Amino acid sequence: MKTYQKVYQESIEQPALFWAKQAEKITWFKQPHQPFKLNSNGTAHWFEGGTLNTSYLCLDVHVNNGLGDNIALIYDSPVTNTIRKYSYSELLHLVSKFAGALKEKGLTKGDRVIIYMPMVPEATIAMLACARLGLIHSVVFGGFAAHELALRIDDAGAKAIITADYGIEIQRIIPYHPIIEKGIEESTLKPEIVISFNRMTEDVPRSEHFEDMHSLLQAAKPESYVEMASEDPLYILYTSGTTGKPKGIVRDNGGHAVALRYSMEAVYNVKQGDVFWAASDIGWVVGHSYIVYAPLITGATTIVFEGKPIKTPNAGTFWRVIDEHKVDVFFTAPTAIRAIRKEDPHNQFYKPEMTKSLRTLFLAGERCDVSTLEYAQNLLQKPVIDHWWQTESGWPMLANMQGVEPLPVKPGSASVPVSGYNIQILHDDGTRAEAHEQGFVAIKLPLPPGCLPTLWQNNERFEAGYLSRFPGYYFTGDGGYIDEEGYVFITGRVDDVINVAGHRLSTAEMEEIIAAMSCTAECAVIGAADELKGEVPLAFVVLKDTEVRDQGTIRAEIKDKIRTEIGAVASIKTVLFVERLPKTRSGKILRNILRSLANNTAYVVPGTIEDALVIEEVKQLLEMRMH
Repeated sequence: MKTYQKVYQESIEQPALFWAKQAEKITWFKQPHQPFKLNSNGTAHWFEGGTLNTSYLCLDVHVNNGLGDNIALIYDSPVTNTIRKYSYSELLHLVSKFAGALKEKGLTKGDRVIIYMPMVPEATIAMLACARLGLIHSVVFGGFAAHELALRIDDAGAKAIITADYGIEIQRIIPYHPIIEKGIEESTLKPEIVISFNRMTEDVPRSEHFEDMHSLLQAAKPESYVEMASEDPLYILYTSGTTGKPKGIVRDNGGHAVALRYSMEAVYNVKQGDVFWAASDIGWVVGHSYIVYAPLITGATTIVFEGKPIKTPNAGTFWRVIDEHKVDVFFTAPTAIRAIRKEDPHNQFYKPEMTKSLRTLFLAGERCDVSTLEYAQNLLQKPVIDHWWQTESGWPMLANMQGVEPLPVKPGSASVPVSGYNIQILHDDGTRAEAHEQGFVAIKLPLPPGCLPTLWQNNERFEAGYLSRFPGYYFTGDGGYIDEEGYVFITGRVDDVINVAGHRLSTAEMEEIIAAMSCTAECAVIGAADELKGEVPLAFVVLKDTEVRDQGTIRAEIKDKIRTEIGAVASIKTVLFVERLPKTRSGKILRNILRSLANNTAYVVPGTIEDALVIEEVKQLLEMRMH
């Protein structure tokens, strides 16, 4: 670990020097006065005084350096049988034109724009055009329902929405315009502008009030970039919170660009001209960081993939894409690898020559179990690296840093702390845990560049949620331990946010929806371990005494309500009806016991006979696992 330790220690002991050197690797219009400035709460403002533009870093820099003919983006869509490639010059032209169209609509620096689109190149163009003008984009995952969209419109104060007429879920067309219309109707603040990328399909419902993106592009004049201060917001990305209300993670321009450029070199070992594929969606932080911004800032080729790689058309689609586009580094979630193993148990769709170009497979988004890691290692005969980070960080916090010094892989570990992250395991009283002692995963302040500086218009919630639990530290919300060699093991969330196939979802929000139904007396939603998705939501529901309908009907109604209010990604597979829920003396539901029962882990039975009887009833129901 000598090389790694040297780099890591410099980043912790001399952060100003370390990050000043990394900042030299991007193009500034005005150089920063200093690498960082500490705030009173222990957080930092990075690269104060510096000015830049993220869209310029992604496109103009490479074109100006004579790399305009290099491929910037490959669009691969098995659901539409389309493969299209964009050079850096072509992408710059389209982004400049769309920026011109947005400017024509009266949008100016600081305005917020919601982007609700499928995985098409036009989504990336929209993001980069917003960045070019200094518009703050907020991408909403295309699987979210109208209610979730309305929450984000209101919190962001969006002036415009950029959308599409439909998305494709395997072979099913999902019309977007009705969702947008309902979301606007439900929101308090009404966006003034809605622009839609319309595909060549006539039988999809479209709103006559939405403007056509293609027509605007045709008529627009190319627009240059706006000079942005380092601390100016680039985007807002909403993530689930334990209160049920989503949290608007703010990302700055300067720290974000420096951190992502560094991560591509140090963590992923990706350089200019390499082909990098993050099999995610732009609606999530992985899509923001590693489909759009990091690869393009680096001058690499990124892949925008539309469809479900496991189902479109078969479990060999991953390998086909890697083979056809000569992917150097691939990033996906353990869920995807588990799904491939399930769909193709005899590896009929895999041939070793299909991954000849591949150097490394990176896994993230959820905990990687040992069997999935070993399966991928045996299949690919390539390095398989589990790493860990959050929407809040924007880039890896734990990794086996391939561009610094490849270390031995330890199954079950998300590897070692990445440069800049002083990760420690703390007891409940704030004291440090010894090696192998489990505790709370916390990061000593200040956080490195690229991490959230605050929450959108809610610094109080930011400090309460992340900084108050352990003063002087950022609280990750995860539990874990560190072994004697410094490898970190993440054991899972310690709050009420669950991780379903890499998607963070609030159980509190699901509870609010179920509790509001006329049939429900009370309920609890917890995360249950799932072999394929890592975790799935499981609902315990106490029905009102007046409810006379059969449980099958009610179960279907609950599932449909969750799907409608939050989206298909939050689909509850199991709803268990119970007479009562185990509670503390003060009336708080003992969710930790419900989680322990659902996951067959140890728990302590409360002292009363009544509580023990309730738990026994729940246990019997879980053993029957009614669906």
